[in-house]
Amino acid sequence: MTDQHVNAAAAEYELYGALKDKEPQKEPRSQWKDVWDQFRKHKGALIGGGFLLGITLFVLIGPWVWQVDPKQLDIRNKDLRPIYTLLWNQDANTLWSRPFGTDNLGRDIMATLIAGGRASLAVGWTAMILSLMIGTAVGVCSGYFKKLDGLLMRITDLFLSLPILPLLLVAVTLFRQPLRAAFGPEGGMFILIVGVIGITSWMPTARIVRGEILALKEREFILAARSIGTTPFQIIRRHLLPNVVSPIMVSATLGLATAIITESALSFLGVGFPSDFPTWGKLLSDAVPRMEEFPERVMLPGILISVTVLSVNYLGDGLRDALDPRIRGR
Repeated sequence: MTDQHVNAAAAEYELYGALKDKEPQKEPRSQWKDVWDQFRKHKGALIGGGFLLGITLFVLIGPWVWQVDPKQLDIRNKDLRPIYTLLWNQDANTLWSRPFGTDNLGRDIMATLIAGGRASLAVGWTAMILSLMIGTAVGVCSGYFKKLDGLLMRITDLFLSLPILPLLLVAVTLFRQPLRAAFGPEGGMFILIVGVIGITSWMPTARIVRGEILALKEREFILAARSIGTTPFQIIRRHLLPNVVSPIMVSATLGLATAIITESALSFLGVGFPSDFPTWGKLLSDAVPRMEEFPERVMLPGILISVTVLSVNYLGDGLRDALDPRIRGR
């Protein structure tokens, strides 16, 4: 190679280095930014998440905005129709002060819907967290510890084979009075309903988490952690649990919807909270005897239950698509 070729190659290399140095350095993308970019493409998930946030704020902030006692009786203004049924034969001032009307005892329906939403969502969130904790613990122990796998999975299969609704009714009948005596009528029923729903709905989470743990524990980084003497508890806490957050979050949304429906079913059957304590299921049950005369009293709590559960399901679909790296980016 002549000196001319060497000089040309050197000049070309220097030019390439100069151009390379001038190229803007792109910051590495965050994983959660990729998750958000994928999530916002799911319009149903955005609408569902927005409605769930809105209904949660509505039931939390509502009592400070709509300062009407949901248990207050007003016999003189009973059976008022909602404002959207037109102003026929009703006092305008009374109508505007009761936009959703009143029930057969004169209780404000809007106030009872807010109070019922607080109770239903509180039961749903608490029962979902309880079932998530039980299911995650069972799934992790079953997937990581081979000696416990057979026993825990047989227990899971046993719970899956039980008829849930009759089991709920039997549990409420057996433990209602002791818990009421210990924690009061409302606190005792809250603990009982949350405990029963949580204990009977952890099985899908356990199976999902177990499958993820079985796949993860044979990966190279887990084998490397074992080789340096890391304890099983540290491996689970540092390496396994952070990698199963995605299926746990998706399972949480589905568990919330299941808990809300189950609580509404128990209240509708009359085995939930006391009769003077409003929940969406209880309001639906109270409105059934006069549903032909006042159909809106059935529609309002029914729509809130249905749309809340639907929004939670759409939110779960969006989270599943956003958190799955095989789908993200399509």
